[in-house]
Amino acid sequence: MTRSFPRLLLALALAATSPMVFAQAAPATPAVPTESADDLDLEDAAPAPAPAMPADAAAPAVRDPSAANPAPANPALLPVFKQFGGREGLVALMDEFMVQLLADPRTRPFFAEADQARIKAHLVEQFCVILGGDCSYTGRDMKSAHAGMGVDRAAFNALVEDLQVAMGKRGVPFRAQNKLLAELAPMHREIEGPKAP
Repeated sequence: MTRSFPRLLLALALAATSPMVFAQAAPATPAVPTESADDLDLEDAAPAPAPAMPADAAAPAVRDPSAANPAPANPALLPVFKQFGGREGLVALMDEFMVQLLADPRTRPFFAEADQARIKAHLVEQFCVILGGDCSYTGRDMKSAHAGMGVDRAAFNALVEDLQVAMGKRGVPFRAQNKLLAELAPMHREIEGPKAP
């Protein structure tokens, strides 16, 4: 059953406008076994090494100083990062997520003509940083990246449903999903807004 988290993360899927080439995706990792909400193991986990960045992506994107941090690191979530399969698991998750976004008529208009490889690459970086992994986020802030796009609550809801489907298909435990979604929830404030004339 898919649960809806209404105010979460169109920011993440749409944020990514700094130049970046997304190299060939890493092979999919085996799905993480599903477990109950009480089984989350909070043991220390070694972070995955940061991927080498292409030369044109070395400098971070310019960010609006009034915008919130688009990738607030939470080192306490390193065990959750491990449950997502580390960086390789996030790469596989973003591949599945994009499939879901393009198949959904509610979200397809936002992604069909976008640089999908760049979006996926920035989402991998963003999720990795948020979950305490050893990565750097090189994308734009959410406020700048979504200005004038006309993102509304319905688009948010649809995107969150698609992310949950993708996480479920990747076998991410429900409690780990909720830990990530709780970190992403505040970003909705900088995403929703009117479409540019």
